[in-house]
Amino acid sequence: MTNPGPPEALLTVEGLVKHFPITKGVLRRQVGAVQAVDGLTFDVRTGETLGVVGESGCGKSTMGRLITRLLEPTAGRIEFEGRDITHLGVSGMRPMRRDVQMIFQDPYSSLNPRHTVGTIVGAPFRLQGIAPEGGVKKEVQGLLELVGLSPEHYNRYPHEFSGGQRQRIGIARALALKPKLVVADEPVSALDVSIQAQVVNLLDDLQDELGLTYVIIAHDLSVIRHVSDRIAVMYLGKLVELTDRTSLYTAPAHPYTKALLSAVPVPDPRRRTQRKRILLNGDVPSPISPPSGCRFRTRCWKSAEVCSEQEPPLLELRTGHQVACHFPE
Repeated sequence: MTNPGPPEALLTVEGLVKHFPITKGVLRRQVGAVQAVDGLTFDVRTGETLGVVGESGCGKSTMGRLITRLLEPTAGRIEFEGRDITHLGVSGMRPMRRDVQMIFQDPYSSLNPRHTVGTIVGAPFRLQGIAPEGGVKKEVQGLLELVGLSPEHYNRYPHEFSGGQRQRIGIARALALKPKLVVADEPVSALDVSIQAQVVNLLDDLQDELGLTYVIIAHDLSVIRHVSDRIAVMYLGKLVELTDRTSLYTAPAHPYTKALLSAVPVPDPRRRTQRKRILLNGDVPSPISPPSGCRFRTRCWKSAEVCSEQEPPLLELRTGHQVACHFPE
């Protein structure tokens, strides 16, 4: 039997850059730029879940908005199913919106409080001019049932729901047109810890049922551990490590990944004392003027002269394990 290679890439990103200009004075002269995303290259394969992790301000939400084309990239290219979508306008993106959807971070602000649940979840059908068989109402009620809500919730308003239920409404809206790629931007960070597992499990079940491909953005490595196939670690607009879940949790190669993993809470008190907690000194540098060379060097315990002079490229250490570090573990 021949061994099948990795599945086909659904989304390919090369050298993706997004700089937000900083302007000054009446003439709006540009005096600098916030380098939110600065040269990302990765792919997302059909049917997989790619987890993207990093602390606040590292550019992961900007990256999510770039690949769903809610933001215009400064440079680089984005390909979806082999088609270049980097600079498609609003009209060019409209047919693609069916295939690429986003679940937003805050379920309180991403749902219009003046609209009923039926109107919110049914909006994609109206915007795309699609008439589902059996009518929109029946389809929306089916979607509500799919995400674990009652079809009777059709005429209710968002304020009548809890945070976890609102996030389910957001998920139902994202899945209305049966997209191929769903980008979930910290889908559980605004929710109570007791609800987080339910929503993550729901996303997992829906992936099996509908054959979805996910990019899940999170700042907590423990949240996406169970759902991701591969994990990309971001620091200050750059990818520092990209590998499959098992390699990342058992043999992290980048010092930053090691530090992130050491911060994941351990439920067993005996094991807690055995593990060394890595505390990073200082704050994340400003994305307006990032450090020269390796961006992590200002907080890294392995930092040497070469780190300030040369930026480490993202290289494959072992099969499928990419790391950007001069002194990988």
